[in-house]
Amino acid sequence: MKNDLYERVNNFVKRYPFTIVFRLRKHVKVLEKHLNEGEEVFYIFPAQKNNSIFDIFATCVVALTNKRLLIAQKRVVPGYRLNSITPDLFNDFQVFKGLIFGKLNIDTVKEVVQLSNLDPKCLNEVETNLSEYLLKQKPKILNSYKKNK
Repeated sequence: MKNDLYERVNNFVKRYPFTIVFRLRKHVKVLEKHLNEGEEVFYIFPAQKNNSIFDIFATCVVALTNKRLLIAQKRVVPGYRLNSITPDLFNDFQVFKGLIFGKLNIDTVKEVVQLSNLDPKCLNEVETNLSEYLLKQKPKILNSYKKNK
Protein backbone atom coordinates (compact mmCIF):
# COMPACT_ATOMS: atom_id res chain seq x y z
CA MET A 1 0.00 0.00 0.00
CA LYS A 2 2.85 2.40 0.78
CA ASN A 3 4.21 2.50 -2.77
CA ASP A 4 0.64 2.57 -4.02
CA LEU A 5 -0.03 6.02 -2.50
CA TYR A 6 3.11 7.49 -4.00
CA GLU A 7 2.27 5.96 -7.38
CA ARG A 8 -1.25 7.41 -7.24
CA VAL A 9 0.09 10.91 -6.46
CA ASN A 10 2.74 10.56 -9.13
CA ASN A 11 0.12 9.49 -11.70
CA PHE A 12 -1.92 12.59 -10.81
CA VAL A 13 1.12 14.78 -11.54
CA LYS A 14 1.72 12.97 -14.83
CA ARG A 15 -1.90 13.55 -15.88
CA TYR A 16 -1.85 17.20 -14.73
CA PRO A 17 1.74 18.40 -15.22
CA PHE A 18 1.07 22.09 -14.54
CA THR A 19 0.37 21.37 -10.87
CA ILE A 20 3.39 22.73 -8.98
CA VAL A 21 4.65 20.21 -6.43
CA PHE A 22 7.95 19.14 -4.90
CA ARG A 23 9.22 16.30 -2.68
CA LEU A 24 6.13 14.12 -3.08
CA ARG A 25 7.73 11.01 -1.60
CA LYS A 26 8.46 12.85 1.68
CA HIS A 27 4.88 14.16 1.94
CA VAL A 28 3.44 10.71 1.26
CA LYS A 29 5.64 9.24 4.04
CA VAL A 30 4.11 11.71 6.52
CA LEU A 31 0.65 10.66 5.35
CA GLU A 32 1.47 6.95 5.69
CA LYS A 33 2.63 7.48 9.31
CA HIS A 34 -0.77 8.83 10.28
CA LEU A 35 -3.09 6.45 8.48
CA ASN A 36 -4.91 4.38 11.07
CA GLU A 37 -5.53 0.68 10.77
CA GLY A 38 -8.53 0.07 8.55
CA GLU A 39 -8.31 3.53 7.03
CA GLU A 40 -8.60 3.38 3.25
CA VAL A 41 -7.54 6.19 0.90
CA PHE A 42 -10.24 6.83 -1.71
CA TYR A 43 -8.55 9.70 -3.53
CA ILE A 44 -5.22 11.48 -3.22
CA PHE A 45 -3.75 14.56 -4.89
CA PRO A 46 -0.92 17.08 -4.34
CA ALA A 47 -1.24 20.86 -4.05
CA GLN A 48 0.29 23.91 -2.40
CA LYS A 49 -1.24 24.68 1.00
CA ASN A 50 -1.39 28.46 0.72
CA ASN A 51 -3.27 31.22 -1.02
CA SER A 52 -0.48 32.66 -3.13
CA ILE A 53 0.54 31.37 -6.55
CA PHE A 54 4.01 32.79 -5.89
CA ASP A 55 4.69 30.71 -2.76
CA ILE A 56 5.66 27.37 -4.27
CA PHE A 57 7.36 25.83 -1.23
CA ALA A 58 4.26 24.69 0.65
CA THR A 59 3.59 21.43 -1.18
CA CYS A 60 1.26 18.99 0.56
CA VAL A 61 -0.58 15.79 -0.20
CA VAL A 62 -4.35 15.71 0.32
CA ALA A 63 -6.00 12.33 0.94
CA LEU A 64 -9.69 11.52 1.23
CA THR A 65 -10.08 8.45 3.44
CA ASN A 66 -13.05 6.50 4.73
CA LYS A 67 -12.74 8.36 8.06
CA ARG A 68 -11.36 11.84 7.38
CA LEU A 69 -9.60 14.23 5.05
CA LEU A 70 -5.83 14.36 5.68
CA ILE A 71 -3.40 17.05 4.53
CA ALA A 72 0.22 15.95 5.01
CA GLN A 73 3.13 18.29 4.57
CA LYS A 74 6.83 17.56 5.21
CA ARG A 75 8.57 20.80 6.05
CA VAL A 76 11.93 21.77 4.58
CA VAL A 77 13.30 22.27 8.11
CA PRO A 78 12.95 19.27 10.45
CA GLY A 79 9.37 18.37 11.20
CA TYR A 80 6.06 18.10 9.43
CA ARG A 81 2.47 19.30 9.55
CA LEU A 82 -0.68 17.20 9.39
CA ASN A 83 -4.24 18.51 9.21
CA SER A 84 -7.02 16.05 9.91
CA ILE A 85 -10.55 17.13 9.05
CA THR A 86 -13.43 14.84 9.92
CA PRO A 87 -16.51 15.04 7.67
CA ASP A 88 -18.69 16.54 10.43
CA LEU A 89 -16.39 19.61 10.56
CA PHE A 90 -16.58 20.09 6.80
CA ASN A 91 -18.84 22.95 5.72
CA ASP A 92 -18.29 23.36 1.99
CA PHE A 93 -15.66 24.12 -0.61
CA GLN A 94 -15.04 26.47 -3.50
CA VAL A 95 -13.15 25.87 -6.74
CA PHE A 96 -11.48 28.75 -8.57
CA LYS A 97 -10.07 28.49 -12.07
CA GLY A 98 -7.57 31.11 -13.12
CA LEU A 99 -5.75 31.71 -16.35
CA ILE A 100 -2.72 29.62 -15.36
CA PHE A 101 -3.58 27.87 -12.09
CA GLY A 102 -6.59 26.64 -10.16
CA LYS A 103 -7.33 26.97 -6.48
CA LEU A 104 -9.50 25.10 -3.97
CA ASN A 105 -10.81 26.52 -0.68
CA ILE A 106 -12.11 23.98 1.83
CA ASP A 107 -14.26 25.65 4.49
CA THR A 108 -14.28 23.91 7.87
CA VAL A 109 -15.70 24.88 11.23
CA LYS A 110 -12.31 26.21 12.41
CA GLU A 111 -10.56 27.49 9.29
CA VAL A 112 -10.49 27.77 5.53
CA VAL A 113 -7.87 25.48 4.00
CA GLN A 114 -6.51 27.04 0.83
CA LEU A 115 -4.95 24.77 -1.80
CA SER A 116 -3.37 26.50 -4.78
CA ASN A 117 -1.17 26.05 -7.86
CA LEU A 118 -3.33 23.27 -9.26
CA ASP A 119 -3.42 22.50 -12.95
CA PRO A 120 -6.75 23.98 -14.13
CA LYS A 121 -7.50 20.76 -16.01
CA CYS A 122 -7.59 18.78 -12.74
CA LEU A 123 -10.26 20.91 -11.08
CA ASN A 124 -13.19 18.88 -12.44
CA GLU A 125 -11.70 15.61 -11.18
CA VAL A 126 -10.83 17.04 -7.76
CA GLU A 127 -14.25 18.67 -7.37
CA THR A 128 -16.08 15.50 -8.39
CA ASN A 129 -14.12 13.31 -5.97
CA LEU A 130 -14.49 15.79 -3.12
CA SER A 131 -18.24 16.17 -3.73
CA GLU A 132 -18.79 12.41 -3.88
CA TYR A 133 -16.70 11.97 -0.75
CA LEU A 134 -18.82 14.48 1.16
CA LEU A 135 -22.09 13.04 -0.09
CA LYS A 136 -21.07 9.55 1.08
CA GLN A 137 -19.15 10.24 4.28
CA LYS A 138 -20.91 13.19 5.92
CA PRO A 139 -24.31 11.43 6.31
CA LYS A 140 -22.58 8.33 7.75
CA ILE A 141 -20.79 10.40 10.40
CA LEU A 142 -23.86 12.47 11.26
CA ASN A 143 -26.06 9.36 11.54
CA SER A 144 -23.55 7.66 13.82
CA TYR A 145 -23.56 10.74 16.11
CA LYS A 146 -27.37 10.70 16.24
CA LYS A 147 -27.39 6.98 17.18
CA ASN A 148 -24.90 7.56 19.99
CA LYS A 149 -27.00 10.33 21.58
